[in-house]
Amino acid sequence: MSTEILLRYVHFISIFTIVGALVSEHLLLKETISRSDIGRLAKIDGIYALGVIVLLAVGMTLWLGGFGKPTEFYSKNPIFHTKLTLFVIIGILSIYPTVFFIKNKNGDPEENIQVPKAIFWMVRMELLLLFVIPILAGLMAKGIGSTG
Repeated sequence: MSTEILLRYVHFISIFTIVGALVSEHLLLKETISRSDIGRLAKIDGIYALGVIVLLAVGMTLWLGGFGKPTEFYSKNPIFHTKLTLFVIIGILSIYPTVFFIKNKNGDPEENIQVPKAIFWMVRMELLLLFVIPILAGLMAKGIGSTG
């Protein structure tokens, strides 16, 4: 098996990990939640973070490491830059929920905590933006946005 195929496989698995974690977070969120459930959400958020780190590392390796298409194919493609921008926006949106989960996971496990409405909207916006990225990837695969 070539290194490129292995890297692309890990790239896809990390995408599935991110989507699964975000969907899980969305399904587990409630207006009022116990600290033990916040602890679960914090663990899921940790899996999400691990998926993001792996995706970023492998994506950068594929982009800059000379595997498959040349670096210029991606570097000069505005659709690729749109994908990266969406990825950064998703990362920024994830900061507040992550901080909330970490800050509120400790204490009496039965104590209920009010979840700010902003967290619901941030997770939903992350999911929405995340589902746009594959469309952009498909466009790139067809050569759309390529200057060469």
